[in-house]
Amino acid sequence: MELFLVLIALVLMILGIVGSFLPVLPGPLTSWAGLLVLHFTEGVEMSQTFLIVTLIVAIIIYVLDYIIPAIGTKRFGGSKAGMIGTTIGLIIGLLSPIPFGIIIGPFIGALIGELINENDINKALKAAFGSFLGFIASTFLKFIVAIVYLGFFIVKLSEHNANWY
Repeated sequence: MELFLVLIALVLMILGIVGSFLPVLPGPLTSWAGLLVLHFTEGVEMSQTFLIVTLIVAIIIYVLDYIIPAIGTKRFGGSKAGMIGTTIGLIIGLLSPIPFGIIIGPFIGALIGELINENDINKALKAAFGSFLGFIASTFLKFIVAIVYLGFFIVKLSEHNANWY
């Protein structure tokens, strides 16, 4: 049973890292769920304070994930259409065989969204750039937290002091 819980926790950690890039998965929260599952295995000790602090950090990052792209978009004169375009571009970029699709897709999506909303190409380019920067900043922040949680996972797992069966 212990090994099964560790495997579930590992899957959640990996999904947390993947969720840093995919808008459908809350990356750091999923990684935190992996830490929580690991906590329930015998021989792995995590304090309640550790779990609460890491949960609060994951929740803050989850909230910032919605605020940071909006700030980037607004700061550069973008609209909601640009943010929607960024998300659609990300999904298309991930699914397409285009090299660097995860980077190109959000920018092109934001640009198309802004062009639909605003006919001026210069304004649309500026807003698309802001939307793209906000997306990149938010994704980077989620990725860093998910990697830190993976580090916690590895350290806690290496300190495991019970039988695996």
